[in-house]
Amino acid sequence: MKNQMIQKKDIRIVADDKIPFLRGVLEPYAKVEYFPGAEINRHTLKNAEGLITRTRTKVTKELLENTPVELVATATIGFDHIDTVWLADNGIQWTNAPGCNSSSVMQYIAASLVYLARKKGFRFGEKTLGIVGVGNVGSKVAQMAEILGFKVLLNDPPRERKEGKGAFVSLEEIKETANIITFHVPLNKEGLDRTLEMVNTDFFNSLKKTPILINSSRGPVVDGEAFKKAIQTKKVSGAVLDVWNNEPQIDQDLVAMLDIVTPHIAGYSIDGKANGTTMSVNAFSNFFGFPLRNWSPENLPEPENPLIKINDSDLSMQEILETAIYYTYPIERDDTNLRTNLSDFEKLRGNYPVRREFPAYQIKLKSGNENIYKKLMKLGFKKLLT
Repeated sequence: MKNQMIQKKDIRIVADDKIPFLRGVLEPYAKVEYFPGAEINRHTLKNAEGLITRTRTKVTKELLENTPVELVATATIGFDHIDTVWLADNGIQWTNAPGCNSSSVMQYIAASLVYLARKKGFRFGEKTLGIVGVGNVGSKVAQMAEILGFKVLLNDPPRERKEGKGAFVSLEEIKETANIITFHVPLNKEGLDRTLEMVNTDFFNSLKKTPILINSSRGPVVDGEAFKKAIQTKKVSGAVLDVWNNEPQIDQDLVAMLDIVTPHIAGYSIDGKANGTTMSVNAFSNFFGFPLRNWSPENLPEPENPLIKINDSDLSMQEILETAIYYTYPIERDDTNLRTNLSDFEKLRGNYPVRREFPAYQIKLKSGNENIYKKLMKLGFKKLLT
């Protein structure tokens, strides 16, 4: 059907009803029906040529067989919920949204590092951060961490094979050296770059330090039982989890052991969501020939208080950076909401409040120190022009 002339409303599309900014965009050119992700099934797709989804809908043979679906777009970076092999074998095209929420996850990691530094009393410049997976997300996390003052180690075997060793180190070096390890890998269930349960008993037994672990990639990257044992035996000194095995039914015992727990919302800034919707809409426009070109949502909701005023007279550089980052995202809010009622996991995701990224905020320092402004602007903040 691609590149053919179509009549208005000839195309039928099913979309996840939690994808923001989507309603009304495709309706002039197609009939669009919205359903909760869990209610999208073969029956709802029986007349649909297109599907726009998120990770909660498993896009498999069982879902799509004997439906007219020609294109699947997921408004997410990850696509392990899509059986890409079956789709290819059956002539169904698919797209994801690479990098759409990378800045959102970077903000989440930054807020986590601030929380951990305050709770555990460490200086950024004293710590080594190991980043496992240096794609769109991991690269931005690395840039942020270097601005904050961390020593950064990068591990990405697929990139290293393509690009040469360069700045990359082995996972063994990270396990020997890093004080904090953060994971930004896809979920690969087999092959040379298998990541399924890569954080397992052997991983923990080979640690030379007692690092803090952060996982905002995919839950099954970490073996939950091995993780609990590692915490109990003090092989790790802290942990932040945004992703879980068996979501939304998560391990209550593990939750109680962690520093920060959140309901798979690291990438849930409104900016990241808008980017995912943008990529999906443009994919549908290109495929079906809709007259939309380079569409993107307009007028994202502003932060409640977009101006950050900091009296930095008696603050260290780290304290200034902490203040700015935490102003945009006090991460313990999400932690408290999940701990209060673990059964609300999906509700907390579906009704996540507006979170804007660093560029939505302006900074005003009392001192007017240009060197501090430069560092804040490298993170993405804007200087208030007076």
